[in-house]
Amino acid sequence: MSIIKPQPLDKQLQYKVFVHNLNRIFFAKTYLDKKMPSLIAMASFKGLQLGIGEFWEDVKKQIARMEMIYKIIGESPSDKNCNPLKAIIKDEFCLDQKHELAILNDMDLIMYMQMLEHINIACFGLLKTIAGQLNYTEIEQLLKECFDECVDNDELFVLIAKEYVE
Repeated sequence: MSIIKPQPLDKQLQYKVFVHNLNRIFFAKTYLDKKMPSLIAMASFKGLQLGIGEFWEDVKKQIARMEMIYKIIGESPSDKNCNPLKAIIKDEFCLDQKHELAILNDMDLIMYMQMLEHINIACFGLLKTIAGQLNYTEIEQLLKECFDECVDNDELFVLIAKEYVE
């Protein structure tokens, strides 16, 4: 079986892919922004509440950066085809099903937050790569900042989880 390498996308198609994926992460983040108070309220451990609060501050910064990107490229956000990421956020990893032990609820919440950050890392990584191909230096830097925050938050939730087990 031979492996066929796909043809590189032309700049116009790269731009379409970029805007499509920017829309997906933008609307996922704006939807998540509205859900954050309830997620913080679910945590029983103060350190987890603070970690989620820090995550929320980063979500707000990322939304602001993406709004700057839309201005730079002269586009308006469109929530067409954004349901996959919003559905993952809306599902909330079954967090509405409370366990008898608070630690189980907190661990579910930590896994949910890390799952979101892994999706964000993938999305921002792809956008950053495409922005580089399109020679959008300023946009690439904005996306790098978003990407780096997601990596830092993932590490933060690993540290918080360790507080429960060590």
